[in-house]
Amino acid sequence: MRSTLLLLFFLGISCSLNAQVDQLQAFERDSVESSFQVIKIKDVKLKYLTRAAKLTDPRTPLNRIKPLLKKFKKFVPQSFWKKTNELALNINEVAFVNWNAGGDNSVSALANARFTRNYKFRYLTWNNDLRLRYGVNAQEGRQLRKTDDQIRISSTFGFRKDTITDWYYSVKANFNTQFSNGFKYPNRDTPISEFMAPGYLFLGAGTSFIPDGKKFNLYISPITQKATFVLDEALSNQGAFGVEEGERLFMELGFLVTNTWEKEIIKNVLMNHRLSLYTDYLLSFGNVDVDWELNFNLKVNKYIKTNIGTHLIYDDDIKFDEVVADDGSIIDPGIAKIQFKQLLGVGLSYAF
Repeated sequence: MRSTLLLLFFLGISCSLNAQVDQLQAFERDSVESSFQVIKIKDVKLKYLTRAAKLTDPRTPLNRIKPLLKKFKKFVPQSFWKKTNELALNINEVAFVNWNAGGDNSVSALANARFTRNYKFRYLTWNNDLRLRYGVNAQEGRQLRKTDDQIRISSTFGFRKDTITDWYYSVKANFNTQFSNGFKYPNRDTPISEFMAPGYLFLGAGTSFIPDGKKFNLYISPITQKATFVLDEALSNQGAFGVEEGERLFMELGFLVTNTWEKEIIKNVLMNHRLSLYTDYLLSFGNVDVDWELNFNLKVNKYIKTNIGTHLIYDDDIKFDEVVADDGSIIDPGIAKIQFKQLLGVGLSYAF
């Protein structure tokens, strides 16, 4: 009885397999070589499909592939450097045709460039700033005149003892000069300033207050050396900018306080403030040299900006109203005065 049941079971399995796939139809021998045989599986449509069967086609139809509309961004490792590259050009123009009130046609242009490279990570901070400015004015009936000229380089390196405090031990270097000759118009024969005449170099050590997340920097240095360069022989012989007559370098040691602050006070209005205060220990302690710039940048769109700014300077070594005798000797060296400049311009700006 048991043997009969086993025989019936094996007969049933063989019948079910022959009902679905014929082995002779599914496999055939490949006629490559007599010694090498490969068995291929034909594409055979099954008569009965199970519920777990996946009806997928491994072949990829190329006519269904669509190109990528957006380019995937590559992975960029985190950088602790922040950079700024800005170029700007402001142009002002006035033209008259049969204008009864009178006036002269004129065109003014002012070019600005600013480059910053700032590093900050845990205990270290290093800020570098380069600013270049040059402006000219062309008016009908007179020669081209310079309206602005500046080269300013600043670098500050700081170290703090932990990541909680906002105070850093700092070393700072500043350098200021100009591109071309400056004149007291309409006199164009005798320049009153030139490249590196004057040139100012500040080098000192102190402490900086730099709060996280704010573009604010307060630097206090009890020991700062100020070097005034007058490399032009004629200006050096006159004793201009505080140097001794015939000398081209004047050294001072004093106390320096600087402050920079950038803030968007309202939407699309950026305030940029820079202040420098310096007093000399040896010659005139308490007599403070002031250099203060305040600018407001009004953003119209990505490429058009309006700039309103002021620049105030007071330096006891720069004299005005000098009295010179007929033989060329200086009777009165003059007095120091406040220097003030106001800027207003609309122009193009490009950042990259």
